[in-house]
Amino acid sequence: MEFQHTPVLLQETLKGLRIREDGTYVDCTVGGGGHSKEIVKALTNGRLIAIDQDVEALDAAKVNLAPWAEHVRFVHANFKDLDHILDHLAIDRVDGILMDIGVSSYQLDQGDRGFSYHQEAELDMRMDRSAEIPTAKDILRSYSKEDLSRIIYDYGEDRWADRIAEFIVQARKTKPIESTGDLVDIIKWAVPKGARMDKHPARQVFQALRIEVNHELDVLEETLQKAVDRLEVGGRLCVIDFHSLEDRIVKKAFKKMAAGCICPPDFPVCVCGHRPEIQWINRKPIEASPEEAASNPRARSAKLRIVEKLGDNNG
Repeated sequence: MEFQHTPVLLQETLKGLRIREDGTYVDCTVGGGGHSKEIVKALTNGRLIAIDQDVEALDAAKVNLAPWAEHVRFVHANFKDLDHILDHLAIDRVDGILMDIGVSSYQLDQGDRGFSYHQEAELDMRMDRSAEIPTAKDILRSYSKEDLSRIIYDYGEDRWADRIAEFIVQARKTKPIESTGDLVDIIKWAVPKGARMDKHPARQVFQALRIEVNHELDVLEETLQKAVDRLEVGGRLCVIDFHSLEDRIVKKAFKKMAAGCICPPDFPVCVCGHRPEIQWINRKPIEASPEEAASNPRARSAKLRIVEKLGDNNG
């Protein structure tokens, strides 16, 4: 299957990054190279660090960005290792960083990845299939009812989490839960028919398992600070997320880094010495236009937040 992935909020992201032709930029999730292609086209003697933990995505990006290969360094890694990647490349600071969070349409459509509840496949869900980490199948086999309920509720925000976890534990006593079809059947048994009318009952459970397998929220929270630390003064960080769990983490992290004095409000003078690290470029997230949302369904839930690195003598 050809790696096709339409970049969301493309022009808004390029404007947010404020690309300089001689700058150094990082795409933390290059995917098929949609955003990266437009970034690298704007460079003359600049460079782009293209990171992805999905080997197939990285291979596709190498093909799509081949005309500009002299400006691109491809790195197979999880973006949580951003600091180590830049250290290894002897890059101290960069001018812009893009983080496009979540699973791509291509990954959802691949029959053997286990991301989609619409296709029969083994329950894998690893973004990096070379990583020696528990798969979704392993989690469904080994987690307790309490842990399954917790991740389905916390990461899937599913009100039926406890009941679904109970049905999973009961079902695996009879036979292993190994395929997406196995899991979808269990979820349909667990969720009352009346609660299945508006959306597919497996959507939130599959989201929860994918997040747990790849530790997505922990990685996101950890990497946001690393990204800001590696920006040049005036450099921009653009983050595109697709659901409320991610967006809360991004908003909270940026709010903390944009804060000035953090002394208790009853202190007469500041004694903490805390200074903001960033300034908001857009406090309200940028969302897709009605035209983009209509042409690219994935864009409907996308939110873009942009911040800029401040210097040591700010505010």
